[in-house]
Amino acid sequence: MNILLVGSGGREHALAWKIAQSPLVERLVCAPGNPGMARHAEVRPEFKATDAERLAAFAREMKADLVVVGPETALEAGLADRLAAAGIPCFGPSARAAKLETSKAFSKAFMERHNIPTAGFGVYERPADAIAALKVFRPPYVIKADGLAAGKGVSICPDARDARAEIERMLGGRFGEAGSRVVIEEFMDGEEGSLFALCDGKVAMLLGGAQDHKRAFDGDLGPNTGGMGAYSPAPVFTPELVERVRVEVVEAVIAAMAAENTAYRGVLYAGLMATADGPKVVEFNARFGDPECQVLMMRWADDIVPYLLACARGDLGRLPAPAFSADTVICVVLAAKGYPDSPLEGSIIRGADQDFGPDVQVFHAGTRRRDDGQLVAAGGRVLNVCARGRDLAEARDRAYAAVRAIDWPGGFHRTDIGWRALARDEEAGD
Repeated sequence: MNILLVGSGGREHALAWKIAQSPLVERLVCAPGNPGMARHAEVRPEFKATDAERLAAFAREMKADLVVVGPETALEAGLADRLAAAGIPCFGPSARAAKLETSKAFSKAFMERHNIPTAGFGVYERPADAIAALKVFRPPYVIKADGLAAGKGVSICPDARDARAEIERMLGGRFGEAGSRVVIEEFMDGEEGSLFALCDGKVAMLLGGAQDHKRAFDGDLGPNTGGMGAYSPAPVFTPELVERVRVEVVEAVIAAMAAENTAYRGVLYAGLMATADGPKVVEFNARFGDPECQVLMMRWADDIVPYLLACARGDLGRLPAPAFSADTVICVVLAAKGYPDSPLEGSIIRGADQDFGPDVQVFHAGTRRRDDGQLVAAGGRVLNVCARGRDLAEARDRAYAAVRAIDWPGGFHRTDIGWRALARDEEAGD
């Protein structure tokens, strides 16, 4: 098979690493790719993930049997729609189906329409209306930009004063067109987690869950980011909770999308809050999470390609559920100093390409190779150090040992990835 993988981040590197292991693959091309992905595939840096027309034409040129879309920006640009028009199977939803992620206002209205459990909300375009609506909600206030903001478009404000300032910043152009509307939500108490399902438009197949760490600094402090680390499996996903999410959220979404003549194909990522009233949706994403994808790929025991192709072709139901390792996998994100607001680019990274052994993988997220061969930072989140172990403590120790072996003064990372589950394990051991 000839496969085109679209994207250039850590999520796409993990997908390339996993896809390249398939005996079905004859040619794997990553566009635009990154230096880490070049170890597993051809990279085509002349493309952008949002070049939907050019990518569709290239897929035809390379006689792609499957296109796997990594980032949400490519979905919003309509890449899946152009591939469908060309008759090329695509793992990834149409632009309309992807609005579950690309428009929070659309997503909240969809959930309200179909009785999918989520927080109460309001959608506002004028600062005065949004500020007046704060009287309807109780602090802390959850303020979200409507569109895509690279994981940084959510603010939790402790009081009305901070909420007013955040509303004015968002509607004042902080996120450009993505912030032309804001969604204000009720704050939900509980523990958050990410659950993933493969979908072919009719059938949904659960893949399991992970827990992300959104805040930049230890102790869940600092600004929101695209994600500073993750681990899987996540203890928050008890069998009872997973069954409720399967019925009340995942299967409900797929059925509702089909009823609205918008078949959902690809991966559905449900960001969930385990509340006292049961699971509620925080948000949907129309692609694998980043860095959750990295830990899921390292736990996935089967060949991934038949599953990606079955989602694209609409015949997922013929396959058994994929097997996953019982091991725990953790991911520690190494980010450039200044991230998420003003990451510093160009600093030299040494030691990232060494062999850390079979239980550790380093996925590139925001790197480039200089003409002299030096690896340098070229983004906010730069490297993903992932490790497996028999339990979370062993995986954590292996991951942080690898982190310490990488020489990068221009970066920083959290030192407490997995703290919730580790604390739970310690309490259980007492």
